[in-house]
Amino acid sequence: MKVEIWSDIMCPFCYIGKRNFEAALKQFEGKNEIEIEWKSFQLDPTIPKNFENKISAVEYLAQKKGMSIEKTKELHDNVVETAKKVGLHYDFDKAIVANSFDAHKLIQLAKSKGLGDQAEESLFKAYFTDGKDMSNLAVLISLGREIGLIENDIMAAMESDEFSQKVNNDIKEASEIGVTGVPFFVFDRKYAVSGAQPMETFLNALSQSLSESKGQSSTCTPGGGCC
Repeated sequence: MKVEIWSDIMCPFCYIGKRNFEAALKQFEGKNEIEIEWKSFQLDPTIPKNFENKISAVEYLAQKKGMSIEKTKELHDNVVETAKKVGLHYDFDKAIVANSFDAHKLIQLAKSKGLGDQAEESLFKAYFTDGKDMSNLAVLISLGREIGLIENDIMAAMESDEFSQKVNNDIKEASEIGVTGVPFFVFDRKYAVSGAQPMETFLNALSQSLSESKGQSSTCTPGGGCC
């Protein structure tokens, strides 16, 4: 059974959702029957790809939402505490806002090599904990090599229309099935879980979806209809 996860590496709740889903998977008796596919999504594709005036995540959110720096820091502090509960360390003071498109191309390359989950984990940590610039080619090459990708393959992927199209296809598919925010988990094209839900929610979705996949067969379309 396949679980598809739409995510953006600049989304704080996506990393938290990943941890909660992983916790559910550890407890799930049928975990060896689950195939996970990470899907690309951009929360803000309008950020310039060559964004020279780098700003912090705090400044970015304040400008985007029209809030004060103080209010933004308060919101981020709440997210930091939520992340701590699942063993994650967020440092929004170090986080650098950048266009995530090239990072998604790296993830697509990693997926083609069976390293999709490793790429997601590495990029999440690089952004939220280490303050790495996700639009910097040298950074992406370094992160890719750390998970076992070859530098020449990374360079080729960055210049390839094929990998750009893979990212765009995921984003288009998200729109077709009604995804407006991430993380968004789709179980066997039958059930969806939106947001960084508690572990129990994911465990229930896994149990129900796998149980049904072994019972009455069904056909589902990208638009969400099943018969």
